[in-house]
Amino acid sequence: MVNQKKRLGDILIERGLITEETLKKALTAQEKTGEKLGELLLKMGLIKEEDLYSALSEIYNVPYVNLEEIVIDSDVVKLIPEHICRRYKIIPIKLNGDKILLAMSNPVNIYALDDVRIITGRDVEPVLASEGQINQALDRIYTIQKGLEETLLDIAPGEEETETTVEVLEDEAPVVRLVNLTITQAVQEGASDIHIEPTENEVKVRFRVDGVLYDVMSPPKKIFPTLVARIKILANMDIAERRLPQDGRFRVTSQGKIIDFRVSSLPTIHGEKIVLRLLDRSAPLIGLEKLGFTEDVLRNFEWLIQRPYGMILVTGPTGSGKTTTLYSALAKINTPEKNIITVEDPVEYQFNRINQVQVNAKIGLTFANGLRSILRQDPDIIMIGEIRDKETAEIAVQSALTGHLVLSTIHTNDSAGAIARLMDMGIEPFLISSSVIGILAQRLARRICSRCKVPKQATEEEIKVLKLSENDIIYEGKGCEVCRHTGYRGRIGIFELLMVDDEIRAMIVDKVPANVIRDTAVKKGMRTLWEDAKLKVKNGITTYSEILRTVYAGGL
Repeated sequence: MVNQKKRLGDILIERGLITEETLKKALTAQEKTGEKLGELLLKMGLIKEEDLYSALSEIYNVPYVNLEEIVIDSDVVKLIPEHICRRYKIIPIKLNGDKILLAMSNPVNIYALDDVRIITGRDVEPVLASEGQINQALDRIYTIQKGLEETLLDIAPGEEETETTVEVLEDEAPVVRLVNLTITQAVQEGASDIHIEPTENEVKVRFRVDGVLYDVMSPPKKIFPTLVARIKILANMDIAERRLPQDGRFRVTSQGKIIDFRVSSLPTIHGEKIVLRLLDRSAPLIGLEKLGFTEDVLRNFEWLIQRPYGMILVTGPTGSGKTTTLYSALAKINTPEKNIITVEDPVEYQFNRINQVQVNAKIGLTFANGLRSILRQDPDIIMIGEIRDKETAEIAVQSALTGHLVLSTIHTNDSAGAIARLMDMGIEPFLISSSVIGILAQRLARRICSRCKVPKQATEEEIKVLKLSENDIIYEGKGCEVCRHTGYRGRIGIFELLMVDDEIRAMIVDKVPANVIRDTAVKKGMRTLWEDAKLKVKNGITTYSEILRTVYAGGL
């Protein structure tokens, strides 16, 4: 591995970084101090750290990486205990296929390489990095958890709750740190929500990651009023009002990301429960092809969003990824020749060349009022965050009938149910049949963690429901540090796309029940949510237990 023919001094001279005379002086000094030549040259200010490690990479025959210029996957770092990283001066950067890309200050340390292989069960691909940068990266990654622990230690134990004022809050530095560190950890772990819940004797802080809540910490109950007050001040809420629900919002920059927080307080018998929803404005938009569509459904959906007019509805429960799908669709059709306007509550992500309107009910800017104004702005495409009432539905339908492409969401269990929901709102069937061109129902299921994914023996129920043969293989996650021992990491969309053709339109006009429309669509080739979910289990993307949790299996 080591290039025995190359010496550090010779390489530095070849690169014109030092002269032979300088090298002789350094070697003379080295005889007295016993220090490594490279460290001595750095200390003398004769070369830069980057120059040294670039030369060493030639000797060790491994690439040099500048850790300040790359993004380190914090989940991969957790595969190796901190004390091992600090002992050997190493840090995992990312997974490169099945191998761990490992930054090392000494890439020929066979003890470090062997220990990492044993601990992780993976092959190692070493790269060279400076010891200082490795230490800085380890400090940065492990600071959050240590900070939380130290902050909780700073909060003295006590029994009685106290009334909180702004003056008291300003002196409660540990509580301010606790809020900041909680937010930082939530951002790092990719949480969508933070729940702060008081019980009779304690406080629970939970994060929702990949749609599932899990406990993070339990701060002392005595600090709870101060903790709530701190969050309320950030969100511009009334700290003196504890009897009524409140809403607020604030924005922070954490780890280079711009995060918007929507805050909700709810009075309970043990105090106010606080929920913070995280919206990462700087997150890259997911392309339609990465949401989990099968090829045929993606092809049909892309055909729908390219239509010049008509209404496309995306339906599903809260948290099923409807807004992400709509944003991905807008990104696909966002071109300079189109005027795209949205009315949302709230505006979750910002786009170039898209005019986004934020609903504000306090001043009378509702979905319906915003839509009326939008129609006077010569739009080609309109996106409505949600159809909640008859007025909004009527304007959306009229917009689709007058030459606009309208995209919106509606809360129903499946695609055919959206038609019945519009009828319940008072929209005439002939207007629905003339305006709606497609309805997409969706859910989100957790993906099996790719780091600990293993084949498993299917149970009798799985064989029966999934219609597996004896040779078919399904998978599960056995649990690892990366997925917090859940066996899952990330989520995948499960979809059901109802294409409204002439036969379906006639059925809508005749007020045919939703289940009959659904059965007709299935005969025409529509894959239901349950069938799409089962397909994703067979393809090794998710598990049978996960689709039972997220998708209604009507026939079981």
